[in-house]
Amino acid sequence: MKEFTIQQPANAGSQGMPTWRLEASPDGGRLLLVGGAWLTSRRLPPAREILAGLEGGAGPVRVDGEGLTAWDTSLLIVLARVGAWCRGRQIDFILQGLPAEIQKLLALAAGFPEDSGRPVPGPRPSWLSQLGEGLLARWAWLGRALGFTGELVISLGRMVRGRARFRGVDLAHFLQDCGAGALPIVSLISLLVGLILAFIGAVQLQLFGAQLYVADLVGIGMARDMGAMMTGIIMAGRTGAAYAAQLGTMQVNEEVDALRTLGISPVEYLVLPRTLALVLMMPLLCCYADLMGILGGGLACTALFQIAPIEYLQRTREAVPLHHFTGGLVKSVVYGVIVALAGCHRGLACGRSAAAVGKATTDAVVTAIIWIVVWCAILTIVFNEIGL
Repeated sequence: MKEFTIQQPANAGSQGMPTWRLEASPDGGRLLLVGGAWLTSRRLPPAREILAGLEGGAGPVRVDGEGLTAWDTSLLIVLARVGAWCRGRQIDFILQGLPAEIQKLLALAAGFPEDSGRPVPGPRPSWLSQLGEGLLARWAWLGRALGFTGELVISLGRMVRGRARFRGVDLAHFLQDCGAGALPIVSLISLLVGLILAFIGAVQLQLFGAQLYVADLVGIGMARDMGAMMTGIIMAGRTGAAYAAQLGTMQVNEEVDALRTLGISPVEYLVLPRTLALVLMMPLLCCYADLMGILGGGLACTALFQIAPIEYLQRTREAVPLHHFTGGLVKSVVYGVIVALAGCHRGLACGRSAAAVGKATTDAVVTAIIWIVVWCAILTIVFNEIGL
């Protein structure tokens, strides 16, 4: 006979200590007696001690739990390991005197081997096969994106003819969210970007005594590229992600399917007002970002390099003609379309789970930022060729 007992703390409770004992049974097997409180909050006997006591026998193993005062999954884990040990040696494993719940759970666990849910590893595909699958997936995504863009263009045509079906109150809400709601973050980022441009430029130009020309650097940089680009990136992380999360959640809740059932195009009802709001607000936000960037540059020049505010403003006025702002406004419209398309397309293409909503939101932001940078390079080259 073998007995194993774990000493418990003084406040262990009145339910008893977890104990086990092995006895010989009349049929040549062994009887495993478990008693006390088998709870995960207590120090429990390790299963390997019980298995070591079972070694050397060939008869059936019976389990008796009449002495149990409390139990949880810790007892199930130990008994499941004992049962697996018996099945591996083709020894009968018999439960007696245990609560019915334990017997049902152990029977359920025995019906699902540990490796039953593991996928059978197959041959790893070659790099050429992986490349082909990746290209096919990108081609399919491109087809879906073009189809989505075509639906949006059709919806825009219906709106021009006065036949689009979306609520004006939704458009007003999105205009406020994209416009006034974005002013604080656009103000902060643009002001800091202008300040950084002024500081970096003035430090270098000061070597030649030409720190006044930092106004040219800040004004042209903000008007042509940085104002529109920073606004686009901000709106991609703020509004594009919100669009993807909103439409993705509607997809999960089957609200998009309900619209299709009613004969209403989700692109026309959900995407069109969001896109219009963003496209209309982006030029205004870009102008505001240009102003805040120039103001930030002026603050840096005035505070750090003793350039008078009047001199800075006069030099900015002379160095930044109107066509620089025109190029930035055109870019801002393009960026607004990119952010709206990326956010809405990823949202409508979302899966049916919470994880899919998070992935759609991330993909929307990444896609928008990548295409903003790509189109910034393209438009910069085009504007340079046409003299804009």
